[in-house]
Amino acid sequence: MRHVLDVERSILGQPWRWRALAADQRDGFVPDDLLTQLLLARGCPREALDAHKLPSIRSFMPDPSIFRDMDTAAARLADAVERGESIAIFGDYDVDGATSSALLVLLLRQLGREARVYIPDRLTEGYGPNAAAITRLADEGATLIVTVDCGAQAFEALDAARCDVIVADHHQCATQLPRAVAVVNPNRRDEGDGALHGHLAAVGVCFLLGAALLRTLRTRGYFADRAEPKLLDLLDLVALGTVADVAQLRGLNRAFVAQGLKVLAQRRNIGLTALTEAARLTRAPTASDLGFALGPRINAGGRVGRADLGVRLLTTSDPVEARAIATELDRLNEERRAIEAMVQEGAEAMLRHDRAVCVVAGAGWHPGVIGIVAGRLKEKLGRPAIVIALDEQGIGKGSGRSITGVDLGAAVLAACEQGLLIAGGGHAMAAGLTIAADRVSAFADWLDARLAGPVAEGMAARALLFDSVVAPGGVTPSLVDALEAGGPYGTGWPAPRVAVGPVRAVKVDVVGNGHVRAIVAGDDGRSLKAMAFRAADTALGQALLAAGPTRRLWLAGRAKRDDWSGRDVAELHLDDAAWAN
Repeated sequence: MRHVLDVERSILGQPWRWRALAADQRDGFVPDDLLTQLLLARGCPREALDAHKLPSIRSFMPDPSIFRDMDTAAARLADAVERGESIAIFGDYDVDGATSSALLVLLLRQLGREARVYIPDRLTEGYGPNAAAITRLADEGATLIVTVDCGAQAFEALDAARCDVIVADHHQCATQLPRAVAVVNPNRRDEGDGALHGHLAAVGVCFLLGAALLRTLRTRGYFADRAEPKLLDLLDLVALGTVADVAQLRGLNRAFVAQGLKVLAQRRNIGLTALTEAARLTRAPTASDLGFALGPRINAGGRVGRADLGVRLLTTSDPVEARAIATELDRLNEERRAIEAMVQEGAEAMLRHDRAVCVVAGAGWHPGVIGIVAGRLKEKLGRPAIVIALDEQGIGKGSGRSITGVDLGAAVLAACEQGLLIAGGGHAMAAGLTIAADRVSAFADWLDARLAGPVAEGMAARALLFDSVVAPGGVTPSLVDALEAGGPYGTGWPAPRVAVGPVRAVKVDVVGNGHVRAIVAGDDGRSLKAMAFRAADTALGQALLAAGPTRRLWLAGRAKRDDWSGRDVAELHLDDAAWAN
C-alpha cells in the first residue's frame, strides 16, 4: 500500500498510509465528493450511501423480535406494567449501566410505574448482581428484577432470586445461561440474526427492549385511554451510553448517536442539561463530548463516589437536585483524576515490554480507576493492557482494554473456564475480572501465550491512516464542517485524519497539563495552531519543541474548531509528525 507523503517511519515510528479503499473504489468507482469518499473509506457499501449520509433509526433498527428471548422479556415486563407490580432495575455502576437503568426508569415512569433502581457499590460489592442484593430486593417487595449491563455471568446470584428476573446485557456469554425468565443479549452463543448486532451497548439493548415493550402494550390496548411514550425522546441516553462504553459506531449505533445528539441539544433531560453546564460546555455537545466530558463525570460517581449518583442525575425531575448532583459529580471527577495519576505512575513503573499483553498488579490501587489506566497503557504501548488492584485479602479486581482484532473479553472468559480467575467477562475491547493474587503471574503467562499471535498481527498491521492531505491554509472551519458531515465518529468509525504541510515551527511551548502548543507556518507564510495533548514527555512533543524554524515537518491530525479563542478559526489536534525532505 502506498505511503502518504512517502512517510515509512514517522517521529512516533509509524508508517503513514491511506485509509483502506472500499471495494467500490477498487472496481473503478470514483467518488465525486468528500462525504462519499469518507463513507466508502469506512466500509460503507455503495448501495447504502444514502442511509449512511443521514443515519436514522428507521433505516437501521431491526425488529426487536429477532433477538432470542426478546418477546418473552417484553411480555413479562408488560404483565408487570399492567398489574402494577413492583419492578426493580439492577444496573452496573458505569455510564452504560447508568443510562440503561435511567432509560427503563423513565420509560416505566411514563407508563405509570415507578421502578426502583439498585446500583452495587464498586468497592464493597463489585460488578454485577450478587445474591445478597438480589435476595433483598425480592424480600422488600420486588416481583420482577431487570438486570441491565450485567447478569450474563451471574449464575450464583440469579439462582438465589426469589422473583422473576430478566437479563438485558451485551457482555460475552458462556454456553450455559443464568436462570432467568429471559436473557436478552446479542452476544449469546446461541443467538441467531441478533448476533449481527453484537456491537450494541447495553443501553442499545434496553432501547430495543423498550420498543418491544411498547409494541406489546400497544397490541394489548394499553394505550386506548393514555398517551404512548415517545421512545425516541430517550435517545440522548442511548447516545451517551453507547459512546461512553466505546461501542462500535457502525449501523444502528451510529444512528443512535446521530439522533441522540439532536435530542441532547434540545435539553430535554434536566440532569444531562445540568451536567453539560457543570462540564462548562457552552455549545451543543458532540460525540467527543459524550466520551470525554459527560461520560467521565457520570462514571466518577461509581468510581470514587456513590454508585447511584449517575442514575439519580439522569432520572430526576427537580432542577435544583440536578444541579447539586452535577456539581458533586464534577468535584468527584477532579478527585478521580488525582487518584488516576497516582495509579498510572505506579503501573508505568512495572511495565514489561516483552509481553504481548501488559498485565500489572499493585496493592492499594483504587479499583475505580484501573479501567482508565488500562486504557492509557493500551494507547501508550499499542497492545492490550490489564491493570489489577490487589486488596488486603489477596484478591485482585482487574480491568482490561484491548486493540482492534484482539478479543479480550473472550480470552478472559476462557481464563475463567480454565480456573485461572475467580470471575470475569466482557466484550472484545474491554473486560473485567476477579483473581487471586497468587494467580496473577500464571494468568499473565497464559494470556501471553493465547494472544501473542493476534497481538503481533494487530501491531504489525498498525499504521496511521489518512483521508486527505491539505496545505496549512486549507485547515479552515469549512474543512472542519465538510469532514464532520461524515460523523458522528468514534470507535469503528474513525474521525478523519489529514496530513498538513510542509510547515516550520514559529513558536512551540508547553501549556496546561503537559500539552504542546505549536504555531507553524507553511512555505506561503500562512500560519496554523496545532495542539499535541499530553505530549510534552513523548517523542512527538520533544520533536516539536526542538524543531526550530529551519526544519520542515509534515503534521498529522484532526482538523477541529478552536473552542477557546472565541473566533471562528480551525486548528489541528496532532497524532503524529514526520520530518519533511
